[in-house]
Parts: sequence; structure tokens; C-alpha cells
Amino acid sequence: MIRIPRRPLLALPALAAGRALAQPPGWTVATEYPATAIPGEGVAHFAAGASAGGLPVTALPDGPAGYRSAAAFEALAAGRFAAVDAFAGALGGVDPLFLLSSLPFLTASPADAARLRDLARPGYAAAAARQGAVLLWTTPWPPSGFWTREPVTTPAALRGLRIRTYDSTGTAVLRAAGAAAEALSFAEVETRLEAGTLDAVLSSGDGGAGRRLWRWLPHFTEASYAWPLSLAFAAAPRLAALPPAGRAAVLAAAAETEARQWQAIEGRLAANRQVMRENGVGLHAPDPALRGLLREAARSAVEAWRAGAGEAGRAILAAYAG
Repeated sequence: MIRIPRRPLLALPALAAGRALAQPPGWTVATEYPATAIPGEGVAHFAAGASAGGLPVTALPDGPAGYRSAAAFEALAAGRFAAVDAFAGALGGVDPLFLLSSLPFLTASPADAARLRDLARPGYAAAAARQGAVLLWTTPWPPSGFWTREPVTTPAALRGLRIRTYDSTGTAVLRAAGAAAEALSFAEVETRLEAGTLDAVLSSGDGGAGRRLWRWLPHFTEASYAWPLSLAFAAAPRLAALPPAGRAAVLAAAAETEARQWQAIEGRLAANRQVMRENGVGLHAPDPALRGLLREAARSAVEAWRAGAGEAGRAILAAYAG
């Protein structure tokens, strides 16, 4: 059951809370990803479900008004949206626990990702509550790989590659492996590719297909780097201000969206591969040397996360390993 936190309401600035509560009763839910990516489908499903339950909700994909995942809690506190989807790794600066699902080579399947989600969910909810937000649902991404201009299957091909990552861990790993990596929101990627200041993108086939990265990057290396999550949150004041029927509509739609998202991931990888092939994308696998280099580079990044995540984070990893 999703509980509505009470204490975080007092922690929100009065002005921000007032702006949020002064908005019209209809809700908006935003994501920085396109409608065709799995988080975009999730916000649309949630909006339809809540609207059918009696609370009008509008889904806003493609980063409306410059929305970025890293600013999810600020956007909620400022009343810009009633709910948001955010890539979990982008919130690592808020709490290191949000980096958990994108730790490299920790999960290898949807089942692994679901088990790690179950162990981490109380921590995600608590971290959100400290920001005045309520965790609504989780969305799994297909495994991350490299979108590139030329095939990247060897350590030499990765060396010096100007590559976008989606969090601080990925940046550290790929720099250790020899790439010129930097963390960027997905919304910044197309501009950088157009300008020619980016050679590659760390992303799943799903997010890349949604943005049609193959226009610049016609090769995809299936590195199975991580099966990360996006997380959806509601502003606690907005949720608490709803009448009981409205809160019930939100929570029911959130539960249905969670179930839908995890069901949708089954078969998604094959569907994404088909779409990429149809658009002329070359699919590649890293050679043993590159695979070994990435895993070696990942080791120190995971240990650094373990050291910074505190006892709660270490307990989750220990339970997952056991």
C-alpha cells in the first residue's frame, strides 16, 4: 500500500506549497522522455486511469517547459506539475540510493530488476518523503548499451569516445574505461549530436528508439550495462489536498501503471531490436576484451557507491546478493 507522508508537508516552503495548492484541480504528469519510450507510455497510462477514476490528469511527455529528471522534486515543490516521472539515476545528488538501479552489471534480467526494486522500494519511498513527495510507481528500462556513429566492440573503439551517460556512476565507469564521458539529460542529447560535440550515447534501445537516435548514431552495442528504473512521484501536498475519491483514483491508477510497466518490459527488447533493424541500425556485441574492461571499471564505481550509500544501501545490496 502507498502511504501518504505527513511530516514532509511541514518541510516544504510555505510559498511553494501555496502555489501548488492554488492550482486548478486537474493534474498534470510530466516526463522528459518521448511518448513512445516506456516512461512516456507509463505517464499516459496513469493519466488515462486516473481520469477514468474521476480525477482529470494530462500526460506531458518530451520535457515540457524544460523539465529534467534531475529537477523532479524541485518541479513538484514549485507546483509546476502534480506528478512527474524521473530517471532514478539522475536523482543521485538528492540521495545515493537513487543510483542503485543503474549500478553497472548488477542486474541481468527483468526478474533481477524487479527483485532489486522490491528490496529498495521502502528506501525510495522514504527518500521521496524527505523531499515532500510520494512514490507512485516504478518503470523498468530495457538494458543500456552504446549508441555510436561507428561500431564500438573493442577497448580501442571506446577510447576517447565522447559519450553521454545518464548518471555519475556511468560517467566514472566509462572514464575509467578510457572514454570521454559526461552526464547529460536526454533532452540535451539531440542538440549536442546536431552540433557534432557528442559521438555516442549510453541509453537503452527503448529510449534511443523513441528519440530516433539512429539519425546520428546508426550503431548499437548491446552491452547489457544495467536495467535501470524510472520512478514516478506525486507532490505530497497535492495528493493530500484531494478528496478521498481523488486520492483513490491516483493510487489505483499508480498501481495499475506499475503492473502495466513491468508487464510491458517482457518482450520489449525483441520489439526494440526489430524497430532498430527496420531503421538500419547495426546491432553489435562487445568483444571479450571490452566486456572485461567495462566490468573491471565498474568494480571501483560500485565500491564507491557502497561506501557512500550508508548502512541502508549496503543492507539492500547484501540482501540482493544473498
